[in-house]
Amino acid sequence: MLKLLCPYCGVEADETELVSGGEAHLKREGPESSDEEFEEYLFLRDNPKGIIFERWRHAMGCGKWFHVARCTETMEVFGTYPAQTYKPPTKVLQEIKARRH
Repeated sequence: MLKLLCPYCGVEADETELVSGGEAHLKREGPESSDEEFEEYLFLRDNPKGIIFERWRHAMGCGKWFHVARCTETMEVFGTYPAQTYKPPTKVLQEIKARRH
């Protein structure tokens, strides 16, 4: 079972207490975007075998959204961080690098 640490309330919750929100760090398309750009934003997602950055919501806890760095092959979690972060924090990237070498 996947267990994630909520960076807001500090609770380690299992996946039954969480809601997946898909890929993190997506560029939101606005009214000035082309139909192709908007279609890509709405429907096309990466589904890598390996490390992915995702959005999760602590639905049965504080209710806040946060980001997770994890491996889709091993389910290894490298870190969680607030959803207001526009790119993965250096600490999380260093953790990925340390455990992958």
